[in-house]
Amino acid sequence: MSKNLQEPSQAERYQIDSRKARFAKRRKNFLYMVANHSVLILMSAIFIMPLFLIFVTSVMDYHQASTRALWPSPFHWHNYVEVFTAVPYLRWTLNTLFVSVMTMIGTVVSCVPPAYALSRLQWKGRQTSFVILLATMMLPGQVTMIPVYVIFSRLHWIPSFLPLIVPAFFSSAFSIFLLRQFFSSIPDEISDAARIDGCSELQLMIRIIVPLAKPAISAIALFAFLGSWNDFFGPLLYLVDNQKLWTLGMGLNAFRGLHHVNTNMLMTASALFMLPVIVIFFFSQKVFIEGVTLTGVKG
Repeated sequence: MSKNLQEPSQAERYQIDSRKARFAKRRKNFLYMVANHSVLILMSAIFIMPLFLIFVTSVMDYHQASTRALWPSPFHWHNYVEVFTAVPYLRWTLNTLFVSVMTMIGTVVSCVPPAYALSRLQWKGRQTSFVILLATMMLPGQVTMIPVYVIFSRLHWIPSFLPLIVPAFFSSAFSIFLLRQFFSSIPDEISDAARIDGCSELQLMIRIIVPLAKPAISAIALFAFLGSWNDFFGPLLYLVDNQKLWTLGMGLNAFRGLHHVNTNMLMTASALFMLPVIVIFFFSQKVFIEGVTLTGVKG
């Protein structure tokens, strides 16, 4: 009788098994979370380490930068001032900013109308035109480099900023594709309601579709800005004969020739080159990611 009294009932055994199952599940989830976060932290460290080394080297003196030191002692912040006094770094920055902003504006202005026509309008040959547009993305820039250079040379645009800016006002196949995918995800009922209210296609595009497509437009604007900011080949091809028009890409290349031994100065110039891009992406990453991820929602 006493032995039967000491044995747990069926309900108690169920509660014990349930607690064990919940504990095992929590333990499994905790181990999975630790493993997942460990991998993410490791991957983040791999990507952050080069940036960390650039920054710490940029605030070292010449002798420290020549060693394997991983932390400056003391910090030499005057390196950032010396960069601007050693070379016309401010002029290079302003030139790069001007070209990048104009390229960004030209890309947005020239890509929205064709993307709207390919996604929201019904016309004969629309799909064929879209396929031809995608086919141009497969054509390497090196193939058209020489004829394009000849055209700009005969227009007497070399050396000037025009060869770097004007092509942006003639659309980009990738940007049109990105916008077209986003425009297609917008319900047709919105456009139909606006047309019933007497809205023209131009008003529909500017007042309704463009505000709804701000994430995608921000994404292509950021792509255009970063592509122009990091461009080296274009300025090397069209601006090499005029040092007053040099961008940061060409300026850093010349700076490397002047300070090829001074690792700290090279890292300082590189840190200044990357800083605007990092700041812009940090403040616009939410809109940028949203614009990229939502472009494939609908055909």
